[in-house]
Amino acid sequence: MVVKVTLKDGSIREYQKGTTLARVAADISGRLGREALAASLDGRLVDLATPLERDAGVVFYTFDDEEGRQVFRHSTSHVLAQAVQRLFPGTRLAIGPAIADGFYYDFDSPVRFTPEMLEKIQAEMESIVEEDLSFERLDMSRQEALEFFRRAGEDYKVELINDLPENAAISCYRQGEFTDLCAGPHVPSTGRLKSLKLTGLAGAYWRGSEKNKMLQRIYGTSFPRKSMLDDYLFRIEEAKKRDHRRLGTELDLFSIQEEGPGFPFFHPKGMVLRNELERFWREVHRKRGYQEVRTPIILNRSLWERSGHWDHYRENMYFTRIDDSDYAVKPMNCPGSILIYKSRLHSYRDLPVRLAELGLVHRHELSGVLHGLMRVRCFTQDDAHIFMLPDQVKDEITGVIDLVDYFYSVFGFKYRVELSTKPEKAMGTEEIWELATGALEDALKSKETDYKVNEGDGAFYGPKIDFHLEDCLGRTWQCGTIQLDFLMPEKFDLSYIGEDGQKHRPVMIHRVVFGSMERFIGILTEHFGGAFPVWLAPVQVRVLPITDRQLDYGREVTARLEREEIRAELDDRNEKINYKIREAQGLKIPYMLVVGNREAENGTVAVRHRSAGDLGPAGLEEFVSRIREEIRTRSV
Repeated sequence: MVVKVTLKDGSIREYQKGTTLARVAADISGRLGREALAASLDGRLVDLATPLERDAGVVFYTFDDEEGRQVFRHSTSHVLAQAVQRLFPGTRLAIGPAIADGFYYDFDSPVRFTPEMLEKIQAEMESIVEEDLSFERLDMSRQEALEFFRRAGEDYKVELINDLPENAAISCYRQGEFTDLCAGPHVPSTGRLKSLKLTGLAGAYWRGSEKNKMLQRIYGTSFPRKSMLDDYLFRIEEAKKRDHRRLGTELDLFSIQEEGPGFPFFHPKGMVLRNELERFWREVHRKRGYQEVRTPIILNRSLWERSGHWDHYRENMYFTRIDDSDYAVKPMNCPGSILIYKSRLHSYRDLPVRLAELGLVHRHELSGVLHGLMRVRCFTQDDAHIFMLPDQVKDEITGVIDLVDYFYSVFGFKYRVELSTKPEKAMGTEEIWELATGALEDALKSKETDYKVNEGDGAFYGPKIDFHLEDCLGRTWQCGTIQLDFLMPEKFDLSYIGEDGQKHRPVMIHRVVFGSMERFIGILTEHFGGAFPVWLAPVQVRVLPITDRQLDYGREVTARLEREEIRAELDDRNEKINYKIREAQGLKIPYMLVVGNREAENGTVAVRHRSAGDLGPAGLEEFVSRIREEIRTRSV
């Protein structure tokens, strides 16, 4: 029997029923046969060993595709688990997924793993790769799977099976003597996993709950070629140099104190950077028709019950009691903005109403996931809530897309876009979710924006568009968000008076651009390696007298810069000029003005740039004019 295969480009090929997808890939081209890792069969991700049973649409994935990378690294995590059980018998397996740029596996082992052991484990993994063991899928009944893993003493796998629905299909994958519970798919054999590296150890609670046992997590990454692994490891080393936690200390920007884990302290220089970002934010929002508001940090329980946070977000919130009533510290700003909108009657002529807030929110995060400014327990969201007529939705969404695009272009960021749909835990009907999701899709298509659908990752009250920044190392960070909400206006009985004199329900948009001021500062610090553009630099110029004889002139230069609101410091220490220059460069100060006898006599300065070095002499007024223009244009 012949079956028809429809390929990604729309072409159709015919094969005998039972032909494997691996054979199809090799038939299309020798290169695809060598590089294909998995395939999609009518939209379902499957192994290349899968046989064709009927006419189907087929897409092949290589390491160039996200799907291919996920399969490749998930397969490597199985090799890691096999190596650990070979070396340390009695180790029980938890889970081992692919993650961004790598994979991990969690173990319950009688042996305490150390960094030194990683080399031994990696060597065993490389041996398994050399053995070129086939990944074989085993479909089991629920009872067969339970009996198999009970005999093996794999309690965590038994728990996972018991948590599956009664009618769930259960599969395992075997390579050599090793078998693991897994939905798959996997690469054809371990020999495909050419270049791998174990990168670290960590503790992790089983299923992410502090109530469960602490397991040992081993992290790693893998690539099909050594050159790709080498490039990745280089970027990792570069990332360490740019780590915002280290630079935050070295540049005296912020700190995290033992007395407030997850609650960052901003130092004077960090506040300069933060205030510049906020000034820019306010300037742009004012020009685009937003009105700034501020709402309380603590609000009554009844508000959070009404908004749905009490039922859907309570585990992430902090609470207190005031006058024998329950209150919550706000995890989001939206209910406060809703109360401001609701405080007076609105006409259709007033809409859209755009309320913007730099609002401090608090969310409970587990101590194990806290990470500098990137994952904190209190942060300032650059929120805005737009209340609009139903026929204004598309224009308002496209307006926010334009706003986000402008913001990121100022910092030189490229970005990609995802559309996140209804999560498992959500409020509202399917009809409302379809309406909201369709409106976001229409806006993206009208802007001809490429986007990826991120199924099930929307907010509990509405779908959202997420913007992922790409930094100088190619890493992506989710920052901006646009959430369309038909539900909160219903819950809070929001209204406006229409042309007909009757009350009508507005539609609401929740959106952020920076996302979190704290996290965005962390991203900027790593992106620029602490060498911020002049307009953001906490200190823009340091004046360096060569000897004490030029101190008076150095003070004149510094005062002149300060009159122009240029952030300048005078280094009046009795140190050698080369030492002063090296220190200023280490602090990432954009410009150094060296002044000696000649400069003092001529009213000039010798200009040095932190990366370009000596730029030669310049008149003081000429330099002031040049740096003011650089600041005004927010040049990066």
